[in-house]
Amino acid sequence: MPTVLDTLKERGFVQQCTDEAGLEKLFAEKSVPFYCGFDPTADSLHCGSLMPIMAMSILQKAGHHPIAIIGGGTAMVGDPSGKTEMRKLLSPDDIVRNGQGILGQLQRYLTLDDAVGRFVNNADWLMSLKYIDFLRDIGRYFKVNEMIRAEAYRQRLEREEGLSFIEFNYQLLQAYDFLLLNQRYGCLLQIGGDDQWSNILAGSDLIRKLETKQAYGLTFPLLTTARGEKMGKSATGAVWLSAERTSPYQFYQYWINTDDRDVERFLAYFTQLPMDEVRSLGKAEGAALNEAKRILAYEATKLCHGAAAADRAKADSATLFAGGAGDLSAAPTTTVERDVLVAGIAFVDLLVKTGLADSKNAARRLIQQGGAYLNNVAVTDANLVVKDDSLQGGAIMLRQGKKKHHRVVAG
Repeated sequence: MPTVLDTLKERGFVQQCTDEAGLEKLFAEKSVPFYCGFDPTADSLHCGSLMPIMAMSILQKAGHHPIAIIGGGTAMVGDPSGKTEMRKLLSPDDIVRNGQGILGQLQRYLTLDDAVGRFVNNADWLMSLKYIDFLRDIGRYFKVNEMIRAEAYRQRLEREEGLSFIEFNYQLLQAYDFLLLNQRYGCLLQIGGDDQWSNILAGSDLIRKLETKQAYGLTFPLLTTARGEKMGKSATGAVWLSAERTSPYQFYQYWINTDDRDVERFLAYFTQLPMDEVRSLGKAEGAALNEAKRILAYEATKLCHGAAAADRAKADSATLFAGGAGDLSAAPTTTVERDVLVAGIAFVDLLVKTGLADSKNAARRLIQQGGAYLNNVAVTDANLVVKDDSLQGGAIMLRQGKKKHHRVVAG
C-alpha cells in the first residue's frame, strides 16, 4: 500500500531527505509532528509558497500534525538563503500584522486549531533569548568552517556586499527553532525548499546532539516554470494568495496561462486531483490541453479562494474569451477620470496606462500587428481617440492578443 512519502514522491515534492527509510518507518508508526517556516515579509504569501503548503496539506490529510511557524523573530535578522543582498528588516508591528494575514491564508489549506495542527511565532521564544547564554548553550555546537561551506553563505561571501554578522546568525536561530519545537511538541521533521537544506541539517544535528534523538529533514525542488521564470511571478509582478493583492480572476488567469510543458507537474503540485487523472490531463493536446489548463486554474483557485470565487472567475474568463458582455467586474480594472474620457484619451495612452503595453511605441506595434482590441473589436488606427461613448455597461473592455484583458471604468 502506498505511503504518504510515496504520495509526496509521486507528485514530485521530494528533492532531498536526510533518511528516507527512517522517515518512511516513522510515518508508518505514529502521527508525526512536522514544521515548515514562513517569512512574514508581507501581509500575504504568493504562489511560490504553495509548494510547502500543498505538501503540508498532504501530510495532514495522512494524519500527521503540521506546525506552521511564522518567523517573527528570525525576520528581525533576515534569512540570507537565496538572496543576493541583505533583506529589509521589519518592525515588530509589521511582523505581527503580516503574520495575521498569512495565518488566514494557511487556514484555507490546513487545520491549525492547536489540536491537529498549530500556528506559532518564533518571536515568542527568540526575542527573550539571552545572548551569552545562547552562545554558550547553542553556539558552541556550530563550526564556522562548516557553516561557510553552505550554499547560502558561500554565494553571499563571494559577492562584494558580503554577509553581515546578523545574517550569519540565522542558521543558529533556525536550528534552535527545530530544537525548541522538538522539546515542546515532539516535532521530528522539518520541511522546506531546497535552499533550506543546510539550515534543516543544522537543526536535525542539534537535536541529535542535545536530545539524543533522530530528527528528519525533507526538501522540495526550487520551482521554476518551463520558461525559466520564478514560480509565482507574472508580467505584472507577484501572484499573491490575497484576494486584495491578486483578485481571484487574476489568480485564475495566471494558471490559465501556464506553459503547455508545465501543465502536468502543476496539476500534481497545486491541485488535489488523483494522479491517474493528472497524468491523463498531462497527455492532452490542442483543445483538450486548454481544457486541462482550465481544470488546473479552477482547482487551484478553488483551494485558494473557495468554490464560489473559482466559479465566478471561471465564468468571467469564459465571458471574456467569448467576447460576451456579462458581469466582468472581476477582471483587472483601471479607473480613468470621467472628464478625461469625455475629452478623449489616445488609445495608445490607454494601452500604456492599463499595462497592456510597456510604451507608446509598443502600443503602436501591437495595433499594427492586429493584437489590440477595444470592446472585442480589433483596432487598426494607431491614432484612435477613446471617449466616453465607448463605455458599455459602465466599462470599456481592452484586450491584448487572445488572453490578456483589462477593464476601464469612469471615475
